[in-house]
This record gives sequence, C-alpha cells and structure tokens, in this order.
Amino acid sequence: MALLENIQNNHAAFLETLKHRFLDKDRTSALQRFFQYGFPTRKDEEYKYTNLREITEKNYNFFPSEAYNFPKEKLDDLLLGEENFDRVVFVNGILNKELSKISIENVEFLSFNYALNDPLHKEVFEKYFDKIAAKNLAFTNLNSAYCKQGFFLKVPKNVVIEKPIHVFYISHNQHDNTFYNTRNLLIAEAGSKVEIIESHHNFDDHFVLTNTVTEIFTYQNAKADWHKLQNDSDNSYMIDHTFAKQERDSQTTVNTFTFGGKLVRNNLDFIHNGENINSFMNGITIIGGEQLADHHTAVHHNTPHCESYQNYKGIYKDKSRGVFNGKVFVDKIAQKTNAYQQNNNILLDEGASIDTKPQLEIFADDVKCSHGCTVGQLNEEALFYLRARGISKKEAQALLLFAFASDAIQNIDIEPLKVKISNLLAEKLGVESEFE
Repeated sequence: MALLENIQNNHAAFLETLKHRFLDKDRTSALQRFFQYGFPTRKDEEYKYTNLREITEKNYNFFPSEAYNFPKEKLDDLLLGEENFDRVVFVNGILNKELSKISIENVEFLSFNYALNDPLHKEVFEKYFDKIAAKNLAFTNLNSAYCKQGFFLKVPKNVVIEKPIHVFYISHNQHDNTFYNTRNLLIAEAGSKVEIIESHHNFDDHFVLTNTVTEIFTYQNAKADWHKLQNDSDNSYMIDHTFAKQERDSQTTVNTFTFGGKLVRNNLDFIHNGENINSFMNGITIIGGEQLADHHTAVHHNTPHCESYQNYKGIYKDKSRGVFNGKVFVDKIAQKTNAYQQNNNILLDEGASIDTKPQLEIFADDVKCSHGCTVGQLNEEALFYLRARGISKKEAQALLLFAFASDAIQNIDIEPLKVKISNLLAEKLGVESEFE
C-alpha cells in the first residue's frame, strides 16, 4: 500500500487516538485540501528538480510503537556540549519527561499534545494554529490533518529566555517504515527573546519520513531565533515547512544546517506585517553520496522600511544534488525595502550538481535589492599555495571550505552550536580538526 492509500485509510483511526476533538473539522478540511492538490510532482514548478517518488511509493506505519529502550548515553552523544541548556526530547513522537530538562519560569511551556488537551490553551490554538501555514501546499495540509506531537512555547511579554532550548525528535526501536507529522508553534510576545535548536535523529534501519510544520509569531520588539540542525541517516526523509510572521520592530532568524538525510526539503516563508522588521535566513549544506538537499525560501515584504538577508552556502560531494530557489516579493507600498539574497556553491566531484534560482519580484520603486548565485570548484591557485607550505590536500581543501562557509556561521549567537557546526564541517570533509 503506497503512502497515498495510507493517508486515506488511517485518518479516522488517527482521530480516535486524540483526546481533544475541537480541531476535527479543521483536520478534515485540511485532508480534503491535501487530496485536492495531491503530492507535488516534477511537473510542478516548485518541485521541478526534486522527485518525491522514492518517498511516496513506500508504505509507512502511522502509529509508531511507543516502546523503546533509549539510554541517556545516546542522548549525551547528541548534545552540543550544552550542559546548561534546556532541552525537550520526543521519542517516537511522545514527549519524554525523563530525558527532557526544563528550568524555565514564567513561561507557558508545554508539549504540543499537552497544550491541545488543556482547555486554557483552546483560545491560543484558535488564534494561532494553522493561521500562517499555507493552505495550498500538500504537505502542510497533510501535517494539519495528522499532527499530534511537537514543541509549543508561548513567551509572555518582555520575558527573556536566557538559555537556548534544544528540541530533539528521536525515532527508535521501530520495526517498519514510520511516518511522523511534527508540529511546532512558537509565539514570542512583545519585547520577548528566545532561541530554539531543532534536530531529528533516526536510530533504526527502517525508513523514517518526517513531515514537519513550524509556525513562528514574533511580536513588536521581540527576537526569535530558530536553528535547524539536520544531520540524519540515509534512511531518513524530511519535508520541512517553516512560516514566520513578524510585527513591527521585530527580528527573526532561521538558520538551516544540512549535513545528512537521504532527501531533505526545506521550505521557509517570512511574512512582514509592520515597519522596521529584520529577517535573517542563513544556510550551510554539505552532503555526499546520493543525498539531496532542496532549499526554498520566500520573503514577503508587505510593509515599508524593512530588511531581509539570505545567505546560503552549499558544498556537494560524490553524486549528491542541491537545489536552491530563493524568492523576494516587494509589495508596491513596501518602499525603503533592503533585501539581500546570495547562494554560493562548490562542487567537489564531477557527479555532484546544483540547480539554483534566485528571484526578485519588485513592485516598489524606492528599494535596494540584490540577488546572485555562484557555482564552481575550489580555487586551484589557493589550493596550490597552501600545499606548497606543507599542508596536505585534504587539510588545504578543508581550510578553504571553512573560509567559504564561515560567514554563514558567524551570526550564530550560541557558541556551542557554532563549535558543533564547525566540527561537523571537519567531519564531513574527512579531516581531523577539533574546535572548542
């Protein structure tokens, strides 16, 4: 039975597993919209370079086994050295309180499922849930129809969360291919500040398909940073949609670091709803084998005096493939917009490839917008210069690639995360370098 039949046949049973039922009508409508659009194919412009057939022709278990024996030592191996960070750990779609560590005060902090079952949060979900997630996308509708677990955080006005929060999604001890629909909801009220790290990990030999949707609401003078660390196995597929809506004088950052996964598709939409907004999107991709990483970004400049910055770097080895499609939309009233978009890529082997398509749609006349992309190989003269000074070829390549990727790392405020990204770069490049 292919995925499409699984989706159709399992929804009624899925609804029966829920304690809350006030979203049933919304879920049914979302499922109807999903079948209206169907899975995207390469005939769709947005999926022109990404074939999903490998994913959609497999069978998946929609009800993961909750039984597992996941030792804390394995979690320790996944940590970034962030002993003082807070963490939220989901294993097989269920919040694990023993592995989680929370020290937050004065914050409405709950798992998504717990919040759904709390009558006090019904108004919050009616106001925020599925309000900025696009209704014309198959996977967002599928997530709305099937989501149950995930991360939920509402940061009250003027509250500053001092510690970053690392959210782990772990799949362990599954005996079949497994399908997770993960939902995240972050609300940063006026004057608040919060930083989130999100990572997914499949510890089984079976395939895992994760369809995740994140909605971020950043209010006036608030700052919300979301860091996606993607370093999963070749038995893992991820379809990720992130929607961020910002009010005036706010700042939102989404950093995406893609180092693993058989097929990873990241979709990022920023929506400006006030003046003096700053939006930052940075990405580093380094993959090999036959892996595919597909990044699609969009910034909707709907109001004047706002800035957006996109900087994506890609390093591709073996027969890996990359896709970058970045869009900037500037409304006719969005004067004084400043938008920057850049995608630079290096192909290390003849079999590697990248399809890149930066785009601007500008309807205002007093703006400063730029975009560009490059695709190439390492500079042979620079490589020769380093090797002539006794540096091995691998180490010389690594030094040049670190320099290439460094500006996409520098804006990370969390030092252990910056170190982790640097060490992963070294590991993927096959050199022994340890950053501290």
